[in-house]
Amino acid sequence: MTGLRTTSLRRRVTVTVLVVLAVVLVAVGIVVDTVFRAQAERDVSAVLTAKVQLAQQLAKQNVAPQNLLRRLETRGVRASLALPDGTFLGAADLPPDARIRQVRATLSGPARIDGAKLTLTADESLVAAAEQSLRWVLLGTGLGALLVAAVALLLAVRFALAPLDAMTRLARTIVSGGRGGRLAPERTGTELGRAAAAFDSALDALEGAERAAWASEERTRRFVADAAHELRTPLAGVQAAAEALLQQPADTPAEQRERLQLLVVRESQRAGKLVADLLDLARLDAGAELERAPVPLLELVRTQAEQVRLTAPDVVVEVSGPDTRVLGDRARLTQIVANLAGNAVRAMDGRGTLTVEVTGDGITVTDTGPGVPGPDRERIFDRLVRLDAARGGAGGSGLGLPIARGFARAHGGDLWCEAAPGGGARFRLAGLPQLTGRGGGKTGVNMF
Repeated sequence: MTGLRTTSLRRRVTVTVLVVLAVVLVAVGIVVDTVFRAQAERDVSAVLTAKVQLAQQLAKQNVAPQNLLRRLETRGVRASLALPDGTFLGAADLPPDARIRQVRATLSGPARIDGAKLTLTADESLVAAAEQSLRWVLLGTGLGALLVAAVALLLAVRFALAPLDAMTRLARTIVSGGRGGRLAPERTGTELGRAAAAFDSALDALEGAERAAWASEERTRRFVADAAHELRTPLAGVQAAAEALLQQPADTPAEQRERLQLLVVRESQRAGKLVADLLDLARLDAGAELERAPVPLLELVRTQAEQVRLTAPDVVVEVSGPDTRVLGDRARLTQIVANLAGNAVRAMDGRGTLTVEVTGDGITVTDTGPGVPGPDRERIFDRLVRLDAARGGAGGSGLGLPIARGFARAHGGDLWCEAAPGGGARFRLAGLPQLTGRGGGKTGVNMF
């Protein structure tokens, strides 16, 4: 791959224009010289023709041969006459190297000149001298024009390429760390205007990507720090419980040992759940691959409702909606519903009513908890964000909702939070790819 040729644009434009101008001047010179020569030849021919006509008139007027020759000869034109009696008058005395043109004619008139042979000789040296002078004038004028054009081009090209210099200065400023500078062309319809607008757009994109990279890096650092903090709590519990269990004397009551063992198991499960959530987020960031197949949402929701009944017996679960079938990953859709249900149970502190409605392209989960304030309805989908009102019991890791939204968007849908009509929070999962012709009728409400 060859590199871009970086010859000076000023030099390239100047040399190109001068070469074109030189070619044009040479062509004009050739044309002028040719036209001048042709016109000069026509003029010489016209003069000789006029001289022949004059000689015919003088011969008819019986002008003496000597006088006739004197009347015909002018500067550059010589005449000779061969009379019928053999007399030859007016021998030409032109230089041997002269460029000549001759015209011969037979005169008619009185007996002494009737049938005389007239020869007119034109010396074209004067025309050749004028032609040579014209060539020198053309050459000098052309060289002068090229010199003047070169000086004018240097100034004109410098002025014309000033926008490129502005682009170069701005690019160097950006490389040196300056930000925010733009060319802001007045007119974007010209070539330089389009180039400047494209340059500004590239700078906008680069600075936007740079800001996004900085923000992403900052979020990553904060996420790693928060994740480490979240992991430290269950791991510290596991470590403390394990050390206490090892330090128990042999006569320790069995109930106390079982309590410590249960603490180790519970904290290790908590740490494992957090690690699993972190792995899910990593898969989402890398682009989760879904195993798509027909999924009956109503059946999936009923299964999750049964699990909520087993883990939170004080929560009443209501399930309703059509037997909608969507194309998706059953395991990931189950994870979304489980995260929403678990989040709702924690928000209600294990007591209340959980309503799950299957819609034409998704699911709506409504609880009777304290609800989510308007400014926090989008923030709760950030990683490791937990609201004080939602921290009931053991609390969550702050990763369930981000994971649920990530898998929802991976399916082509979305997940958002809104206020429930009677208080509490409502989470809407919508936009899932629906399988047409496979839905059922409206089902009744199932109470758990």
